Amino acid sequence: MLNLKSAMVGAALKQALRYARRNPEKNIPKILDTAKSLFPDRYRPSIEAVRHQVENGVYHDLLIRVLKNIDPVFLERLTYNFFINQIALGVQKQIEVEKEIGVPGPFTILISPTMRCNLSCIGCYAGKYTREDDMPPQLFDSIIDQGKELGTYLYTILGGEPFVYEHLFEVTKKHSDAVFQVFTNATLLSDDKIVKELKESGNIIPVISIEGWQTETDQRRGPGSYQRIIQAMDTLRTNGVPFGVSITYTRQNAYTVTSDAFFDFLIDKGALFGWYFLFMPVGKDPAVELMPTAEQRKHLFETVHRVRKEKPIFMMDFWGDAPYVGGCIAGGRRYIHINNKGDVEPCIFVHFAVDNIKDKPLKEALNSYFFQLIRANQPFNDNLLLPCQIIDQPSKLREIVSIAKPRPTHDGADVVLTDSHIASFLDKYSVEVRSTFDPIWKELFLTNDVIAAYVQKLCREREEHKRKLQEDTNEAKAS
Repeated sequence: MLNLKSAMVGAALKQALRYARRNPEKNIPKILDTAKSLFPDRYRPSIEAVRHQVENGVYHDLLIRVLKNIDPVFLERLTYNFFINQIALGVQKQIEVEKEIGVPGPFTILISPTMRCNLSCIGCYAGKYTREDDMPPQLFDSIIDQGKELGTYLYTILGGEPFVYEHLFEVTKKHSDAVFQVFTNATLLSDDKIVKELKESGNIIPVISIEGWQTETDQRRGPGSYQRIIQAMDTLRTNGVPFGVSITYTRQNAYTVTSDAFFDFLIDKGALFGWYFLFMPVGKDPAVELMPTAEQRKHLFETVHRVRKEKPIFMMDFWGDAPYVGGCIAGGRRYIHINNKGDVEPCIFVHFAVDNIKDKPLKEALNSYFFQLIRANQPFNDNLLLPCQIIDQPSKLREIVSIAKPRPTHDGADVVLTDSHIASFLDKYSVEVRSTFDPIWKELFLTNDVIAAYVQKLCREREEHKRKLQEDTNEAKAS
């Protein structure tokens, strides 16, 4: 019955998209009026709020950009896969999985099928790998099959550089019912063959890494990188391929990549959304001096919230937006990362694992003691603006690793734990960040009764998870 309803809604969704594209300004309000008459009364205030934003807010311009600029076949497939397969069918499957194994299926699964890259960027944890280190395509395919059984239809593909992986399109085309967000340096996206494959797949959204203007980008990614990014953006926009950007936020580029001029440039080039990731002190020789200061993190938080109200591009702050997902989502709570070797890691930045997908099904790997221990400590901080076990609550990562004893999955992965200089730096850094964000948390979030109650609920669940995990551990030892 759910599949039938989803198919009917999906067909209606496609028809609505086609109708909206004919005359977006005129037809979008009509579609919302129809929805208002069809949905139960309790949904009408939400639909009215959406209509207000679409007609009067910045999202009107963003939606117009989407409808006018994206290839229609691309738009229909992405919309159907995300809203019907991922949100309608997928979420229901995730709930069923939680009843079975105690944790819902991941909202997204991060996969690095290759760690090879045609660039050598400063601070990149990928390092140098060869083709022999690539994930076999059969394993890549199997991970997605297993993921869909858990209700996951959204996949984030990382590397290395994913577009050097020869089997990328072979696998994504096979899974035409899923959405793939592919993080890329963009150097290959102007190739006619790549563009043709993207349009034929219709389910891949490139997310282009950019560090700022030419000086900042070429300084980290090598001479000529910025111009190749510009060329790639122009090529994707011309061909109606939707794309976003990924920005590593550092102490050096903090104010450049949050300037109005930079946002206007991204909009002009056709970017629809953007992710900000704080520079993380991971890898063999982490450059902690590149980490943004507490004040720069505050600036990012404030800027992202302002820009979402003012400009037709949806920017996201992976740390500052943590309150909307209940803090850290790693360790199988809402996502995991599987590297090229098949190691099942809790987070793209936490390079430790106890299981390998070659040896254990994904469903079982989600419930490893390592992952259970991570989830039993989430949220790591009662202030959800400080979600991270690496930089915001570094003692938690040390404690969890010391108890679960996972193995490092990359050369130098344990440096963040064993190097006394880095540990001391992070301890001091976390105190500074907390003193900056505690007043913001109290003023903007805890004054809202709904959010305050939600945080209390999360904290109660955390204590219950800890208690149950301890009971299970004691029982296992006794037996």
